[in-house]
Amino acid sequence: ALQWEALGRQFVEYEQMAPFLIPEEQQRRLLDFLPLFLKTWEQSSGAVVFPNIQLLASEVSKLLTKEIKRNLNGKPAEEARLALEQLLQQKGEAEDGRLLLKSVYLLSQTDLRTTRNIIGSGLPAALMQCLYLFFTFPLKKTSDDGEASENDSQTQEMLVKIMLNMYREEQGVEELLAADKLQSLIIATATLWDQCSHSWKLPTGRVLRTISKAQTKNSIVYLQAVDCIKIAVQNLFKLTDTLPACEVCEAASIVLCFVKDSYPISSALLTEFENNDGYQLLLKILLRCEGLQQNEGDSYLDEILDMLTCLTTCGKTELKVSGNIVHPQLPHFDFEWTRSSGMTVKNLQAFQVLQSIFQKSNDQHLCGRILAAIGTIWAWDTVNFFLLEWTLQPINQFTDIIHFKPHPVQVQFFRLVESIVLDLSYVPHEILKKVQYLIKENIVPFCTLTALRCLLSMTKKDLLFSDIFRDSGLLGLLLALLRKQAKILRKSAGTHLPGLEEGTEKELNAVMLKMVAALTVGSVRNAVVLKDYGMVPYIKIFLDDECYRSATLSILEQLSVLNYEEYMSIIIGALCSSTQGELHLKLDLLKSLLKILESPKSHSAFRMCSGFNGLLSLLSDMEGALQDPPSGLWAAVGQNRILELVFYTLQGITAALHLDPVNSNFFQKNGLFEKMAEDLGSLGCFWTQGEWQIPLSLEKTRTFAEFLDAAFCSSEPFPMWLKNCIWILNFLDHMVRGTLHLESYFKERKTEGGEASRNDQEGPQAQEKHPSYATFSCRWETGDCAIVHPGAVCVMVRLLPKLYKEGHAQLSQEIQCAVVGHIQSLVKSEKSRQVMCGSGLLSTIITACQDAFRNESHPLHLPLTRVFEKLASQAIEPDVLR
Repeated sequence: ALQWEALGRQFVEYEQMAPFLIPEEQQRRLLDFLPLFLKTWEQSSGAVVFPNIQLLASEVSKLLTKEIKRNLNGKPAEEARLALEQLLQQKGEAEDGRLLLKSVYLLSQTDLRTTRNIIGSGLPAALMQCLYLFFTFPLKKTSDDGEASENDSQTQEMLVKIMLNMYREEQGVEELLAADKLQSLIIATATLWDQCSHSWKLPTGRVLRTISKAQTKNSIVYLQAVDCIKIAVQNLFKLTDTLPACEVCEAASIVLCFVKDSYPISSALLTEFENNDGYQLLLKILLRCEGLQQNEGDSYLDEILDMLTCLTTCGKTELKVSGNIVHPQLPHFDFEWTRSSGMTVKNLQAFQVLQSIFQKSNDQHLCGRILAAIGTIWAWDTVNFFLLEWTLQPINQFTDIIHFKPHPVQVQFFRLVESIVLDLSYVPHEILKKVQYLIKENIVPFCTLTALRCLLSMTKKDLLFSDIFRDSGLLGLLLALLRKQAKILRKSAGTHLPGLEEGTEKELNAVMLKMVAALTVGSVRNAVVLKDYGMVPYIKIFLDDECYRSATLSILEQLSVLNYEEYMSIIIGALCSSTQGELHLKLDLLKSLLKILESPKSHSAFRMCSGFNGLLSLLSDMEGALQDPPSGLWAAVGQNRILELVFYTLQGITAALHLDPVNSNFFQKNGLFEKMAEDLGSLGCFWTQGEWQIPLSLEKTRTFAEFLDAAFCSSEPFPMWLKNCIWILNFLDHMVRGTLHLESYFKERKTEGGEASRNDQEGPQAQEKHPSYATFSCRWETGDCAIVHPGAVCVMVRLLPKLYKEGHAQLSQEIQCAVVGHIQSLVKSEKSRQVMCGSGLLSTIITACQDAFRNESHPLHLPLTRVFEKLASQAIEPDVLR
């Protein structure tokens, strides 16, 4: 602060004496003051406390302006250029120019008032003349050391920073109009770009862009009066034929800045640009950008495209177009809602350049940028889509040629088409007809695939598209194509045909199936069309391939509404004919079956198509699958997956029995619960090898709920065979209650295509992830439960003697006691015992557990006897009692 105070007093003395000094002495006093000023500035880290800073800025700027003019006066251009460089880079004793430049550089960064004082000194015009000379007359390099280059860089940085600070103000631009160097520099960039100083290209572009953004009415009149844009455009036409595309873009972007930035003030420069074939120039330049290496000139190319996109909204009058809205349209579409809100297309000439580039070029980057520009224009105002499609029809025309474009451009184009429906809520019928024709012709399979995915996305948005694509013939087309592919698959009969079903073609089949599935969801009419085409025998051929299966099952599920028997026949038949290794197929079929069984109307069809026997045959085919250790094919499958198959099989049976007395009676009367017990007992985790060991006295006892908790929710080690047994008993317990088909123990994983699938590593979820354990534990303890399927209790009893493993006698008998205790709790209430009437539970207990009944010392003797007595008190099976 003291330094600034002393400096302030010194400058006041200078002010007081200045009027009485001759100019040379006045200049010397000021130059002597500046080193002290700069030193104080540096020591105070840029914090200026100087009351007369505006006057100082004015004095220093005037002196710098005077020195520049003195060095330029009467010299040829190249000599003047050299003199300027010497002035601004002097070192040692004769460093006045450098001192003035550095002082103005620092002063221009203080505040707006100071900057305006600098502008008023005449410096803007002087520095513009300097910039013109530095840009247009490159100096020949000598073999000096690197110090000169460093000085060049520092000088350039200070000069450019001063100019940017001055020219971003309208006052700074106005000051340029007294001289002719602004228009000279603009024209020079369009004429001498290949001959100018390379090191001054980027700084000159920065300065001119800053001036462009601060244009005034006077500056526009000035540039128009000297035909600046006209001459620049004419010269750029010549450059375009000789210079590399990236360099032409850089030069043209500067001229285009002045055209675009001036428009909000006056249309004069745009009119001059248009009248001198400016759009043809841009088209020529941009088409030369085909094949540019990535990142080569990208920023200037993108800048030109961005400015051209902005020019599409520059016009004197709104476009007047009246289009014909073709119906049907989406319910929430309202054309009145699309009325203009501001940035609407008024300049079709500018847009035609964008359109022509896309039509003439196959360059990936260029075409992608055009599509991005169109998306931007639509985003500015919804009405722009309609204004363009009802005049120039860009999207309509692009559809005819899109298959010639690179794959990424095809993807981007169809996303744009998709957005018409998803974002604008408009159905572009004419465009969709062309897309459908593209699919029919299938000239480029990848393009066909991408187009079909676009239509699939639309179809999922609204049921209206189910009608539109049926009436347009797309559904029929897809069915014909799928019939052809199904015949090829059937003919190959599992053998590999070269080139068949590879890559894009296989993806195309998958998407066609998904499309048909989407068109039949919620549309009985479309399902009828599919059936009338006789497609059912062909559709089911696609079941074998996992790539097609999800969509195929979806189609069959929609068709089931028309004929449940046909669906059940296909699914049960496929389950029964599947091989041991086709685990994925079985699981997918079972999950589909569960969806259909949610409808009570499907239950009789399931029974009539031998559904119960079919599902039980899955269990019998899994004999030994849960052995520990596993063997044969099952060793590669994993026990979690096997348990999952058991679970979904039992779920299917439970769903078919749910609230269906006819099916329940059929299952009971035909001894299918006994068959289920036999099949479950042969899975490999239950004991099947003869007599038990001599019963032991148990050291501890646990309830079945405690066993569940210990097996799956604690760190206590449990043998795999016992865990598997507990899971199956848990499934059966939920079946007893009639809730198994509502449970979900296995996580779904997403495949690459987004379809739900199984996770080979994921077993049944643990208690903390599945709250039903705690709920049922409480019910078991209180005995408060409803028995829905008493036959399932019999299955648990039949499995009771098989809950055994050599070497685990203590644990075996403990789990047996826990299960008997749980069965005892199930028949605790009178209502439960009445439900068990006719279930055969008494005879099951006697036949399955003879040893326990005969041996009073057996741990199970007492609990089984109590169960027997409770049931016997109801006299539910008099023949057994006798």
